[in-house]
Amino acid sequence: MDTPSGQAPPSGQAPPSGEAPPSGEEPAPREGGAPRRGTAAYFDAANRLKRGLALDLGDPDDAAAARELAHRADVLTAKDAATGILAALRHRDRTGQGQLVEVNLLSSLLGSLVNQASGHLATGRDPGPMGNRHPSIAPYETLACRDGQLLAVAVGNDRQFREPARALGAPELAEDDRFARNEDRVQNRTDLIKVLESRLASDTPRGWTERLTAVSVPCGPVNTVSEALELAQRLGLDPVTPVGGGRIPQVTSPLRLSGTPVAQPFAPPRLDEHGTALRTWLSGPADHPLPPHV
Repeated sequence: MDTPSGQAPPSGQAPPSGEAPPSGEEPAPREGGAPRRGTAAYFDAANRLKRGLALDLGDPDDAAAARELAHRADVLTAKDAATGILAALRHRDRTGQGQLVEVNLLSSLLGSLVNQASGHLATGRDPGPMGNRHPSIAPYETLACRDGQLLAVAVGNDRQFREPARALGAPELAEDDRFARNEDRVQNRTDLIKVLESRLASDTPRGWTERLTAVSVPCGPVNTVSEALELAQRLGLDPVTPVGGGRIPQVTSPLRLSGTPVAQPFAPPRLDEHGTALRTWLSGPADHPLPPHV
């Protein structure tokens, strides 16, 4: 919605998405006390929620990881927005009717809780900090190997648990009453992790990855960003896309479409690089096509 510079939108309407209201003006909260979208109170509430979620569900001993979790809320919400826009476009294709698509940080964060939210709704109990642990499967988390280096493992069922037990030289773990069933392993997770890490300490994450993947146990070392990109390259995923000489390359789109491949990206535009073309387009007829490469 366009409004003259320095003027607030009409009464009862929120400012355009991403903008706080003009200084000194704060629309009344919604019924029940919830802040209206687009208000300073709304942005403050959303950001406080992001921080709170990270601290409640993240690793209690790693504040940096908690901050990183909070920052991902923006990415999650953007992906939800893309999904909503695509659904609205499909509806328009069928009916000719357009509609408003709305997303917000709070709803996207709650939607991403998945197991944690389902567990709370089923039991009424609030989950506590779990770091990388899966709330209802064990071992499904990061485990310390030699020199404290981390190995991510994802043992999803009782049959699968027998394989790492044998690979670790402790097949009896799969028959131990504390660990034989997944529900027992979750209940006795502290003891389980202590036993597993005492065995894993004999080798590096990469050494264990070779041994465990050979018996179909999903696992892998916790990589740095450069190591993750190198892994994707070895797997043939071409994770980095050049966008022109002298420009910073971009991470390749994760989408793979057989009939309509993702178009080669361009470098992010420099300040006002496309300004003239866009202003000309905006001042032209409504059916005038968007300039190429904009």
